Amino acid sequence: MTLGPGQAARLLDALDPDQREVAEHLEGPLCVLAGAGTGKTRAITYRIAHGVASGAYQTTQVLAVTFTSRAAGEMRSRLADLGVPGVQARTFHSAALRQLTYFWPTAIGGRRPEIQPGKAPLVGAAARRLGLATDRATLRDLAAEVEWAKVTLTLPEDYAQAAIAAGRTGVAGIEPATVAQVLALYEKAKTERGVIDFEDVLLLQIGILLDREDIASQVRSQYKHFVVDEYQDVSPLQQRLLDLWLGRRRQLCVVGDVSQTIYSFTGATPDYLTGFTSRYQGARTVRLTRDYRSTPQVVSLANQVLARSRRGGALRLPTGAVELVAQRPSGPAVRFEAHDDDVSEAQGVVTQVQRLRSAGVPLSEIAVLYRTNSQSEVIEQALASAGIGYLVRGGERFFERQEVKRAMVSILGAARTEKESLTGDLGADVRMVLSREGWSQEPPAQRGAVRERWDSLNAIVALADDLAQTRGASMEAFHTELRERADVQNAPTVEGVTLSSLHAAKGLEWDAVLLIGACEGLLPISLAEGAAAIEEERRLLYVGVTRAREHLVISYARARNAGGRASRKPSRFLEGLWPKAEAPGTARATGKGRTGAKQAAADFEASADPATLALFEELRAWRAVAAKERSRPAYTVFADATLRDIATVKPTSLPQLSLIRGVGAVKLQEYGGQVLAVVRATAPGE
Repeated sequence: MTLGPGQAARLLDALDPDQREVAEHLEGPLCVLAGAGTGKTRAITYRIAHGVASGAYQTTQVLAVTFTSRAAGEMRSRLADLGVPGVQARTFHSAALRQLTYFWPTAIGGRRPEIQPGKAPLVGAAARRLGLATDRATLRDLAAEVEWAKVTLTLPEDYAQAAIAAGRTGVAGIEPATVAQVLALYEKAKTERGVIDFEDVLLLQIGILLDREDIASQVRSQYKHFVVDEYQDVSPLQQRLLDLWLGRRRQLCVVGDVSQTIYSFTGATPDYLTGFTSRYQGARTVRLTRDYRSTPQVVSLANQVLARSRRGGALRLPTGAVELVAQRPSGPAVRFEAHDDDVSEAQGVVTQVQRLRSAGVPLSEIAVLYRTNSQSEVIEQALASAGIGYLVRGGERFFERQEVKRAMVSILGAARTEKESLTGDLGADVRMVLSREGWSQEPPAQRGAVRERWDSLNAIVALADDLAQTRGASMEAFHTELRERADVQNAPTVEGVTLSSLHAAKGLEWDAVLLIGACEGLLPISLAEGAAAIEEERRLLYVGVTRAREHLVISYARARNAGGRASRKPSRFLEGLWPKAEAPGTARATGKGRTGAKQAAADFEASADPATLALFEELRAWRAVAAKERSRPAYTVFADATLRDIATVKPTSLPQLSLIRGVGAVKLQEYGGQVLAVVRATAPGE
């Protein structure tokens, strides 16, 4: 697919009004405040595609910057699907490394130094020179502090004062002045070995752009339009590089969500996002609030978790936060479960997975999220004992598995040497090739290594089917896609429950999320000190909640070990939301003895905000009048459940209204305009 001028309007027709405003703003500074699930990636990829289709952009002059290789790969894939394959979508590090490698011979001469893969060996050398401990935990903490100092542009001689001001004292039990010495010796050890680290890639490229105006001009002539995703996570180091890329130009679109700021400990700061309009006078701000990912029940909980960050007075969202407005039909209530101990909680996870699987939710659409990686072990044991497959994010990478490597070799070989025997049906051809590697139509009965290998191959088959449908790719093109995905570790979906930390889950989504360990000491974690750290933990819970599309179960264990003291309490972030007086293992979002309509009404009254409750009452009043005019019972116009969903979603168009359960074609034609009028009159700001 190649874009032409006539397709620009068609691209815009695929967007909602707010996304369309983003896509139409092609020149000048633009700040997009995008809530979770509001289609931010869709908005910015369509913006780029619209710019190309309208002739405002050249594909080679656009640089889209993301924070993970996976996100960059996904953006490139979406742009290719839209007919814009030439746009550069890279991480800050990848873009800087590409430039540094290209300009090194001209700017510095010789061969670019190798990149040190990890800081621990050099940090250890520095620590030993000072007679400090070099155990694994100490080296990990010191390495993290080296990274923080570099991304915040803090020199060793300035570190002690900066660390005290930032509240970063007591790192590895070492005084800030001594940590400053470690930083200086780390840099010395790096120089002695002739290597650079990941942060040096950005620092050195910054130095070249500052020192060589000719090179800076060359870079700026190459890239004229910039898009930065996840802008709330930018660091001073990254912002400095971005400033130099831009020069005096203002062709910058940034996208971010202050409510998903969860990496402050690494030096990331939302200040650049919240201060964007001050930094770029005349910049436009667009807010994406329509949540297409999650049900009204999940969205309501997410909004309330954030709103409770303000103590005293009315509940209000923090400054700069986006209040999500659910667009999906109503779904199941959020479940809350308390268990006796960690093992019981793990067994509860198994029970929920089995329930969800029986209800038709694929294992690959179920995730178990937790605050710390150490929480996964007991979950892994429980799932394995139940014969349920799982994948741990952060474990062995998909493209490093031997069966995947062999599959890629076989696909390339078939593309080059078996052209006459290939059918041209990508899915069928990939199945034929991978059947030689052990893939079969039906999965093996046994679990363990045999099933894991089949799952890997089946993920490749599923990806082939997807690409055949969206792009009609050939076998050789499919191999290229796999190779590009391997470069950025953008793995296809593998069947099995996903186990992930909350940090690692950012940017992902599943039909069902089981969020465990929602108690004091884990969420917020006991190490979080001070108001700022506590609020970051709240945002971490918000990120976890908004990963769920439809099913959300939040649980905790009253004690760590069986028979231990039941001293744990539900997280403070769920105060007023967690059901009271629940027995272990039975806590739920709904009260006992209530079923059906009564329970749904109780859930709605307990979770809805005042504006939504007011709209519901206005809709009931309108329904009474409409029913009386037609001499019908009120429930034949719309059931209460439908009115509650309308009040929650607050549709602004007939297509949005038609998505709500209970609004059929006949009722849409008869009542649709009146319902939208009530919504507009009662919620004019929506």
